[in-house]
Amino acid sequence: MTDRPAQRTPNRQLAALIAEAGFSNAGLARRVDQLGLEHGLDLRYDKTSVTRWLRGQQPRGTTPALIAEVFTRRLGRRLTAQDLGLDACAPVYAGLEFAATPEEAVDIVSGLWRKDSGSHAELRKIAFTPAGLVVPSRDWLIGRPDDRVAREPAPRVPAQGGPAGVRAPVRGPAAPVARTRARGPLERVPGHRVGGGDIAALRSVGELFRALDDRFGGGHARQALVRYLEHECEPMLRGSYDEQTGRRLFAAAADLTRLAGWTSYDIAAHGLAQRYFVQALRLAQAAGDRPYGSFVLVTMSRQAVYLGHGREAVQLARVAQQGIGTGGPPAVQSLLHAAEARAHAVLGEVRACTAALVRAERALEAARPGDDVPYWARFFDEAQLADELGHCHRDLQQYRAAAQHAERSLQLRSPAYARSRLFCRVVLATARLGLGELDQACALAAEAAAQAADMRSARAIEYIRDFERRLEPHKDAAPVRSYREKAAVLG
Repeated sequence: MTDRPAQRTPNRQLAALIAEAGFSNAGLARRVDQLGLEHGLDLRYDKTSVTRWLRGQQPRGTTPALIAEVFTRRLGRRLTAQDLGLDACAPVYAGLEFAATPEEAVDIVSGLWRKDSGSHAELRKIAFTPAGLVVPSRDWLIGRPDDRVAREPAPRVPAQGGPAGVRAPVRGPAAPVARTRARGPLERVPGHRVGGGDIAALRSVGELFRALDDRFGGGHARQALVRYLEHECEPMLRGSYDEQTGRRLFAAAADLTRLAGWTSYDIAAHGLAQRYFVQALRLAQAAGDRPYGSFVLVTMSRQAVYLGHGREAVQLARVAQQGIGTGGPPAVQSLLHAAEARAHAVLGEVRACTAALVRAERALEAARPGDDVPYWARFFDEAQLADELGHCHRDLQQYRAAAQHAERSLQLRSPAYARSRLFCRVVLATARLGLGELDQACALAAEAAAQAADMRSARAIEYIRDFERRLEPHKDAAPVRSYREKAAVLG
């Protein structure tokens, strides 16, 4: 790794902590490299690197925070980069904290919104951290509900030395957050009294952005969603509201934040997506909405499956199940078991996957018209379950069953779910390829590639690329050459 030019002052703070921890220079470098791997970073520090740090050079990027985390784990007390005589940088786990209070949760998530809506491109490059899944899911599962979320307006008191009736500057949690630009006369400001119409607006906006995401991909309107969260949702959260309205407000904010994470996931901003999901989980707890929290955990499980972290995905799905027990609607129970099945499938665990799929099928069979299904679970119907089955059988290389379920899902699925239909079409193409039906596989994939060209979805592109990698053994066959020509035209 390239470090900044050497400084003249030796780092005595770092030297003292190395001695206290009993590290050799090589041992410290090795631990930093290992911790970096947990965060998706390929670091290659050695004892010479540590010698340079001791002489006063400053490591780049997140390395100071990684070094601080190594010492924190070793010494059993929280240490920062500054404690080690290193330049401050963003903490490795920034955004992954499960806040202690609703007020702290608002501070953390609004910080994410503001950075993401600006020109902080590095935020969208931050790595996904498997180790960062453990604490939030545990704290959600065992944490106590928040006693109170209501916020009352600040009292109107005369300013010292000013005329009566003039509001004094507000201090404390209700104080307006410093903004990067002046507000227009019609924009909401902290202190606004939140009402039912505000909540309805948040819900309507969520439906709009969800529909755009389903049809055109997460990259289409993600930035607009984040700006809406910053400029509309944050002032509401910092406004005033009674207990019932506050719970509904936090629920709506959780939903929009999860959607911000989902769209970030779809453009391959995986570390940012993970942070949004963690904060959505905390907002759901503030809302007192346990079922929605389980849905957020399932979303996190799906991302872990996509990134190949099957063991973590299984754990997240099981925590979601434990969190709501057996009392949820059949569609919700089916959704949770299907998520676990997907995780077992990516691990190649046939028996566990089959058992989870059976539970998912039985749960959905128990659903009845008129069931009180949460709005966020209404997508999980027979078409979606068939899609889950198709993916599982594909991952288990059970291609005949994968083809049957993928075909059924495509027959049942509404055109409004364009991206899901694309994914399922690629699953069907992969199954046909596995069955030796090369012509049909390439024809299906060509249709999917044409659809992907009209979307702003990194996942859609990756589904196509995965299929193309599977084509390599057949690269000289006529159907494959024809497919590649069509795909090349699409770009």
